[in-house]
Amino acid sequence: MRKFGIVFLLFILASSPLLAQAQADKPKLVVGIIVDQMRQDYLYRFSDRYSDGGFKRMMKDGFMMKNGHYNYIPTYTGPGHASVYTGTTPATHGIIGNDWYVKSLDQMIYCAGDTTVTNIGGSAENGFISPRNLLTTTITDELRINTQKRSKVVGVAIKDRGASLPAGHLGDAYWFDSNTGEFMTSSYYHEKLPEWVDKFNQKKSVDTYLSQTWNTLYPINTYKASMVDDNIFEGKFSGKDTPTFPYDLKELRKTNGEFGLISSTPFGNTMTLDFALAALEGEKMGMGEETDFLALSFSSPDYIGHRFGPQSKEIEDTYLRLDQEIERLLNYLDEKYGKDQYVVFLSADHAVAEIATHMISEKVPGGNLRTGAVMTELLSYISSKYGPGKLIKNNSNGQLFLNHELIQEKEMNQEDFENEIAQFLLKFDGIKEVYTGTAMRTREFTEGRSMLLQMGYNHKASGDILMILEPGWLTGGATGTSHGTGFSYDTNVPILFYGWHVPAGESSRYATVTDIAPTLSMMLDIKLPNGATGQPILEITDKK
Repeated sequence: MRKFGIVFLLFILASSPLLAQAQADKPKLVVGIIVDQMRQDYLYRFSDRYSDGGFKRMMKDGFMMKNGHYNYIPTYTGPGHASVYTGTTPATHGIIGNDWYVKSLDQMIYCAGDTTVTNIGGSAENGFISPRNLLTTTITDELRINTQKRSKVVGVAIKDRGASLPAGHLGDAYWFDSNTGEFMTSSYYHEKLPEWVDKFNQKKSVDTYLSQTWNTLYPINTYKASMVDDNIFEGKFSGKDTPTFPYDLKELRKTNGEFGLISSTPFGNTMTLDFALAALEGEKMGMGEETDFLALSFSSPDYIGHRFGPQSKEIEDTYLRLDQEIERLLNYLDEKYGKDQYVVFLSADHAVAEIATHMISEKVPGGNLRTGAVMTELLSYISSKYGPGKLIKNNSNGQLFLNHELIQEKEMNQEDFENEIAQFLLKFDGIKEVYTGTAMRTREFTEGRSMLLQMGYNHKASGDILMILEPGWLTGGATGTSHGTGFSYDTNVPILFYGWHVPAGESSRYATVTDIAPTLSMMLDIKLPNGATGQPILEITDKK
């Protein structure tokens, strides 16, 4: 009788919905959000105007690593997206820039470029895209491998590299074509556009967004987190005399790239989310037995930030509007899948520097390095000492590529020549440190900027001379700003997790973006990406 009772109790427990749920405990959907050019401080600077349902909801109910950083140089878009999703740095995954010089080809290549594929939809010139330059797997690849490709993975962005690299080798990717105003893909992914993509493109939503005026969301005199609207430090749209609100997009599209103009407005974020939600519906993501993954990248903040800078009214307005898009996304996920049935992470591919000329006007150290003048002096010095011949083949991404064959032909010592150039470059204002390729390959750096540089250094692909500028220095012009350094203004980005099995809280412990993919691996109980060097965020994965 007692034996029968125990068997009956076990049967009841096994039949319990709660136990069944625990046995199949996994999220329906993972949503990865990368905001192109978002600094950590943006979560606080504009927070008085954020709603309770967007960024604040993720910060309050999710877990935030306040001291999250990029752990390599250079901090660019391509390497940033690749590093978040592979859990490692360019030294391992191979995406060492947005573009880089290939020694064997004697030419530049694009990080997501692939001449073996063609456009599917969109225009031919924007169709040479795939993840083939990425040397490791991504967290999205590992999810597909783990489920025998039953999990669906979709990457969405205005920028092709923001869609292709996060989607990995096994997912699907869609990006915006500035020539046709449509979302497109390449033959790496599909033979034709899915029906849901065609339907979205037929709506011509880009025309709707570009027929309106971009004005501030609230009265402009209430925008206290940004400097005066009309100033000499911000870039201007072609056809407009001042960098000031309002922006008549219908008029500006005539002189600013027609469809491509939307990338430089907050409506680019709105359109991207529109397409991402269409992807969730069209692919029936989160509706099957396996966890699916939407890799979503908001590209517009980068275009806006480069032109207007981080202290602009335009950036303040962009993030107030992006907060509304985050709220729209979270509300959709709640309604579609149910609260706590999905997990979201939010980060950025890099942050951004202040406009150098603006900082100089405020008596803060900084400057713009005249790279052309530096190279002219260097080449003149080399020519006068070593005679004719092109001893420097390429100058890109703060790196010089030397002509190894000519160096051997002239019977020069490679390492000595590298050191000589490094010493010559250090005499210029704005250049803080110079490292040689020989040092990167033969020494192990364990701290400081030299370590960050080494984590971005690929033995086969990187250059022979690597320069680091002084803090606050750029290589641009008098207006606008950029990124790419290893200083905190370029490395400190949000690392936010929210939703399924994510405890509420925050930590000021140092963490890196390469920790994001390993954290997801632990949460989903799947293999780490094959080149991963980051570590799981234990505050999230090891719940007490």
